[in-house]
Amino acid sequence: MQAELVLDARNGTGESPVWHAAQQALYWVDIPARTLNRWHASEGHAQWKADEMIACIAPRTDAPGEWIAGMESGLFSLKPQADGTLAAASLAPVEHAAPAMRFNDGRCDRQGRFWAGTMLLDMAAGSRVGRLYSYGKGDSNATLRLDDFIVPNGLAFGPDGRTMYLSDSHPAVQAVWAFDYDTETGTPGNRRLFVDMKPLPGRPDGAAMDTDGCYWICGNDAGLVHRFTPDGRLDRSLEVPVKKPAMCAFGGAGLDTLFVTSIRPGGIDLSDQPLAGGVFALRPGAQGVPEPAFGS
Repeated sequence: MQAELVLDARNGTGESPVWHAAQQALYWVDIPARTLNRWHASEGHAQWKADEMIACIAPRTDAPGEWIAGMESGLFSLKPQADGTLAAASLAPVEHAAPAMRFNDGRCDRQGRFWAGTMLLDMAAGSRVGRLYSYGKGDSNATLRLDDFIVPNGLAFGPDGRTMYLSDSHPAVQAVWAFDYDTETGTPGNRRLFVDMKPLPGRPDGAAMDTDGCYWICGNDAGLVHRFTPDGRLDRSLEVPVKKPAMCAFGGAGLDTLFVTSIRPGGIDLSDQPLAGGVFALRPGAQGVPEPAFGS
């Protein structure tokens, strides 16, 4: 199966792809560029810039046209402006566990609560200061749920919302865990190892779910997107023409296209991956689960 180039975006770190069904458009962020991006098949590429790095996003039902986002100093609501900027309103400032941290991977659970993890900007330090927070409609603060991570990543919720998945993508960890998830209270429990990715190609990065309850996760550094069955078995691995796929999301009219964002690190040799930082599409023969909006 060959990946199709959607956009030669040249993102430093293309992350958090979200399919907007009403617009039939793909949104994502470029973290170091501080941009929110949109691609539409007939309208092309649009971009809006923020004052802080944006790491993860979800659309808001309670404020149409706005996005909830995990950024550097906390959670914000973002509204694209006609001049290419983003109007940002603080929702929940966060006191990080250490200086020089930002949010990383995040998304909404099936009930519309926003979940997002934090990480140290200097990932190589290997400091276990990463935390996982949740924030619901009507909350005044983000609630600390889990800690002791280096780079929390791969957040996803099963089709019925009763299983939560979370990874740590640091080279020293490379594990994916599953949790029983109480949909009423938004509480994860019974943490267990779902996949040990150390023996497999690629570090665990961003993830997506399909209607069969299978977990798709980018194999960063390996140029692969892996699919794991609900019992943690590696079912297949699909190639993309870059070394660092970052996150995947199902989209398209039938939610049967798997979009993949990627990373273009500064100073890399581009001779064997000139499309690094691009956005790609795969037709994996699976259908995704619609992603809930915040407050839904």
